[in-house]
Amino acid sequence: MLVLLGFAMIAVFMVLIMTKKLTPVLALIIVPTVFGLFAGAGLGIGDMVMESMKSMTSTAALLMFAIIYFGLMIDVGLFDPLVRFILRKLGNDPAKVVLGTAILAAAVSLDGDGSTTFILTTAAMLPIYLRLKMSPVVLTCVAGLANGTMNILPWGGPTARAATALKLDVNDVFVPMIPSLIAGLAVVFAFSWLLGLQERNRLRATAPEIWAVPDTAEAFDGGTSDGGTGTSRRGSGTGGSGSGTAPVPATGGPAVGGSSVAVLERTDELEDSVDTGLTDTALDPNRKTLRPKLQWFNLGLTIAVMVLLVADLVPLPFVFMVGSAIALLVNFPNVKDQGAQLVAHAPSIVAVVSMVMAAAVLTGVLTGTGMVEAMSAWLVAIIPANMGPFMAVITGVLSIPMTFFMSNDAFYFGVLPVLSETAAHYGVSAAEMARASITGQPFHLQSPLVPAILLLVSLAKVDLGDHHKKVLWRTAVISLVMLGVGMLTGAIGIG
Repeated sequence: MLVLLGFAMIAVFMVLIMTKKLTPVLALIIVPTVFGLFAGAGLGIGDMVMESMKSMTSTAALLMFAIIYFGLMIDVGLFDPLVRFILRKLGNDPAKVVLGTAILAAAVSLDGDGSTTFILTTAAMLPIYLRLKMSPVVLTCVAGLANGTMNILPWGGPTARAATALKLDVNDVFVPMIPSLIAGLAVVFAFSWLLGLQERNRLRATAPEIWAVPDTAEAFDGGTSDGGTGTSRRGSGTGGSGSGTAPVPATGGPAVGGSSVAVLERTDELEDSVDTGLTDTALDPNRKTLRPKLQWFNLGLTIAVMVLLVADLVPLPFVFMVGSAIALLVNFPNVKDQGAQLVAHAPSIVAVVSMVMAAAVLTGVLTGTGMVEAMSAWLVAIIPANMGPFMAVITGVLSIPMTFFMSNDAFYFGVLPVLSETAAHYGVSAAEMARASITGQPFHLQSPLVPAILLLVSLAKVDLGDHHKKVLWRTAVISLVMLGVGMLTGAIGIG
């Protein structure tokens, strides 16, 4: 009965948020409560939830002050130069922008912290998506794909958990999986390019003014205008469309004809284009909160925060608490301005913290009623004896759905040891089991039980159901590719 209730609860929850019958916060509260009562929790359901919520408080504090800190850094202009650089390099081509998003998210994911990755990626790329009228769901999808794939890094968490649970050296688990990681990233970049092409085709039909001017690369490669008409050779309109991008100069000759003066003029035009395009976004170049004189201080403070995040010397919530306090005090010494800044970021804070707290209802009911234990035991029991030699492969496949509806701790410390012990009877090593178990991480990172993904969709103002529609099948493909490559290289074998 608990097994049926557990799987039914997850299924109902997913259907409700993907069909937008309920918001994620309401679904996280109402669905587990109803199923918990059916499971016989009674009045004890409150204690289950409160026990689960205790473990969520540090996460909620981390996300709250991380949003405040990076929100402040956006307001004061720390990321403006980065966004201008990206815009100049990528131009107005959605395919390049989406691929650039994937590369940026993968690079930032090297620090092993999903929340940091999503904050920085969203801060840098969301204004560009909005300026080009691209879908923010594409941003969350690509960032989720990249970060989920990179999550198997030894310092990311799951690999260390798998090694600890099976008493292995973490390098013995991770190093043989490097080819799988590379293959997974290749699939991420392929998906990103295809999503970018889809956005390019959509925008050509719905927002042709985006294509009225050559992108940055063409401008510097010596694209020409057509006989002084002021019309780009791409032929999709004139530069004066009001789209916030610079027109090709109507000189009757080359737009950049090798003259250094022409190049400098083009550079100035592109800089003006970028600034104009960012008007009315979070990176408006004329916003009152800019603090250009404090740029180097804010950069140094942010680097110090990032170093402390990676070094893990101090609890992360405290790092962001102190960082936010210093940033507020230095950039906004007036008490009224400090209050205004906190209020300005309140909507984002409420959105993500409420989802984290609501997730405690789901995890509390799953654990407190014994649903997780029953579901795990059932999955182990239904594996036929003649499938024993394939236990590593089976574990890799099971890790995809199981890590989605339960925490990494529950899977790696509760389920994996049981599966590994069974596999040992068929000659499958613990190391192979551990390697197989981490291949489901791209899918796991999209779970509503993962605070970082809640932060991502909140910052991008994307509905979690819309994100899941676009990302889940792609992450499943990446997980299966990583598992397959692990089998081909011998990292994951058959007993």
